[in-house]
Amino acid sequence: MNDDLTGATAPGGGSGPRSLAHPAAQAGAAAARGLRRRDALALAGLASLGGLAAACAAQPIRAAPQPSPRDSVAAFWARQRKHGHVNFANWPLYIDPGHQTLQDFTAATGITVSYAEVIQDDESWYDDINPILRAGESIGYDIMVVTDGFQFSELVSQGELTPLDQRLMQNFYRYARPRFKNRSFDPGNTYSMPWAGGATGIAWNPNFIKKPITSIDELWNPAYKGRVGMMSDLLDLGNFGMIRQGINPEKSGPAGWRRAARALAEQRDAGLVRGYYQQEYIDILSKGETWISMAWSGDVFLQNLSSGTDLRFVIPREGGNMWTDNMMIPRRAQNPVDAMMLMDWYYRPAIAAMLTEAINYIPPVPAAQPVVAADAARATGSQKALLTKVATSDLVFLRAAEYARLRNYADVSGRKQQRYLSIFQPIIGG
Repeated sequence: MNDDLTGATAPGGGSGPRSLAHPAAQAGAAAARGLRRRDALALAGLASLGGLAAACAAQPIRAAPQPSPRDSVAAFWARQRKHGHVNFANWPLYIDPGHQTLQDFTAATGITVSYAEVIQDDESWYDDINPILRAGESIGYDIMVVTDGFQFSELVSQGELTPLDQRLMQNFYRYARPRFKNRSFDPGNTYSMPWAGGATGIAWNPNFIKKPITSIDELWNPAYKGRVGMMSDLLDLGNFGMIRQGINPEKSGPAGWRRAARALAEQRDAGLVRGYYQQEYIDILSKGETWISMAWSGDVFLQNLSSGTDLRFVIPREGGNMWTDNMMIPRRAQNPVDAMMLMDWYYRPAIAAMLTEAINYIPPVPAAQPVVAADAARATGSQKALLTKVATSDLVFLRAAEYARLRNYADVSGRKQQRYLSIFQPIIGG
């Protein structure tokens, strides 16, 4: 049963069980292949883009249900039942190889999982699913992973997400680090549970900058003229401009955004910035084309691990950005109870550890660290070396002082989005 929070009953179930591969997860698999999650766009190709269309075609086409103001979240969940299957949409290379975590879930619960790597980036994914959701149809997936930002805010403001059943989040509330709970973009974790996270800080190449970097002001240091790399992601970029100006992004508005934009424009016009980059920034920094750059923590860890570089990373004393990729249930999902059970499954420390060993991003479960350390102690050879690096890395398991310096993105929900874009887009547009 699935009522879509409106009282209109739809057929339950989903596609049948899919045969899953059985190789054991290998620690640092993505790093060993020199791959990062945001590199996935070039890897999955047209086959993954076709996955969404195929999944949607397999779903029944239904007219948009009529809202029922008398309905409530509690009443919706009271009517839902476990169906024994869940369809999961995620980014490529963003789970343990062999999907052992999913196999263990099926063994423990009897729920089969169809796992698809169909999300290339948030913008294109949103563009694909938005017309389907607005037409009142299922997108064919019960769980999808979306980063906090423009598209997340749009899905919430348009009412296209299913509020979570807080009663089915026992592992989350027991094991999640407080910093991953009750985020400003999703108060009370009404719609989401983090899959993994990262920090945006500053990386530098010690072949060209010998001193330790501690302040965001170094991105404005004239000594590095023409050698500074900045993000083209406008949420990351805008946040750094605000942090430089002493503005708390979470409490900011248009006046603060304009101040931040002026600081970023001054940096650009002084010739300090070599470029505004997407994923390629990490290779540009490694080659010495830039000496210092805004950077994502996970990329620095994986680059050093896979390429033998010695890039350094810091969350500046003034602050950095915290982002998370978040599991959520789209409206009209066919198997919401099964989805809730799988989402909460990943908050078991042993399962969180398996995921962290594979993807090397910041886990929302701090209790995963001793599990990774124990796995490292039992391992041998190259696997032992990889797991030891993961277990001891400050880029994977941040210290409390570093978490305290991280800021969420500015609130860009609703009409605020266009105002924000109009202020910061000219920075990278020249």
